[in-house]
Amino acid sequence: MIMCFNKFYSQTDKPFQVVDGIAAVVADNIILKTELAQIVNMTAAQQNINITQNMELYQQLQKQVLQSLIDQKIVLELAEKDTNVIVKDQEVDTALETQVNNILAQAGSEENAEKMLGESLRDFKREYWHEVRNRLFTDKYQQLKLQSITINRTEVENFYKAYKDSLPYLSPQIKLRHIQLPLTAGEESINSTIKFLDSLRTAVYGGASFTELAKTYSQDPGSKARGGDLGFTRRGTLVSEFEEVAFTLNIGEVSQPIKTAFGYHIIQPLEKQGDKVRVRHILVKPLIAEQDEQKVYEIAVAIKDSINTKDEFIAFAKRHSIDETTKDNGGDLGWVNPDNFALPEIGQVLKYLELNETSQPVKTSLGYHLLWLEDAKAGGFPKPETHWTDIERMALNNKKMNWYQDFIQVAREKVYISIK
Repeated sequence: MIMCFNKFYSQTDKPFQVVDGIAAVVADNIILKTELAQIVNMTAAQQNINITQNMELYQQLQKQVLQSLIDQKIVLELAEKDTNVIVKDQEVDTALETQVNNILAQAGSEENAEKMLGESLRDFKREYWHEVRNRLFTDKYQQLKLQSITINRTEVENFYKAYKDSLPYLSPQIKLRHIQLPLTAGEESINSTIKFLDSLRTAVYGGASFTELAKTYSQDPGSKARGGDLGFTRRGTLVSEFEEVAFTLNIGEVSQPIKTAFGYHIIQPLEKQGDKVRVRHILVKPLIAEQDEQKVYEIAVAIKDSINTKDEFIAFAKRHSIDETTKDNGGDLGWVNPDNFALPEIGQVLKYLELNETSQPVKTSLGYHLLWLEDAKAGGFPKPETHWTDIERMALNNKKMNWYQDFIQVAREKVYISIK
């Protein structure tokens, strides 16, 4: 195996660019220098590595990326022979779009993203599509192999003996379930909101400034100061009800009031460019009257009084909770840190919960919640008697990591590899 790395980078302030050629050969697959450069640039952008300020780190990244690409090609050779591994084009499209959106979020703009990548996003997506497909292929193959790995009690105990002095400190954990009930405005408030937005739409067609009306009345804090302007957004990044109207309306046309999860809107497209639209809107949220809130609270109390067991809590969560991410598994939020819960209103009451009892209704910005404390674990350095499942998880992950390293090492010896 030839292990000689050429310097495939530029000493300028531009992204890593090379004349096309072969960086490595892995069996029947080749890794082009342009492919290597592209992924190095993307990774550098994601990790905020500036090649003009830290060339040594950039060179290390280049070597890591090349080795990763070689290992991927090795696994790809094996994965393509496994009929159980299937990757659909739609999966590749979705993964690639997610990758591009992450780059855009970090870069701050399309122009900055293209500067960091050294090419247009359109060219990047076209060239990177097959790389994403191959990565999904290898990831699925690895998952297929790793899922068969299990661990027994003796192995966990041996892992603990070997690593107990270096295991991380664990925060306190509680196993929590919840039922989320929505705070919704009544019919009178909704009708009043729609009527008000209708009046703003009429005013715009009468010559009033959409921008000034949005600055005065919109309840979207992110766009209010810009007159409701959301800038250019790509298809698939807006909520479906909003996006359908934004792409359907003619430029300058103002929509009828439409409902989304955020409230009610009127929308005006300003420009369209392929799968992107520049749109502005005015958002108004119907007021939730005291009687509307009281009604939801009374429903929550009635549900609480009907629950005596965990199974009953799970059944009510599946039937009544509006949290789509947890309702199907009975409101299971998993193990959470009670000192750092995402919703502060819930975080404040966690220390008062009793095991295997339904809490009083807790009001948050998302609605009313009923909580069920299923289990609790004290914090500290892990010990088998108090943190067995955590130690078991760490031991299994360690076993999988070691297995994969051995697997790759053996595969490297069996596959022809030439690094130019």
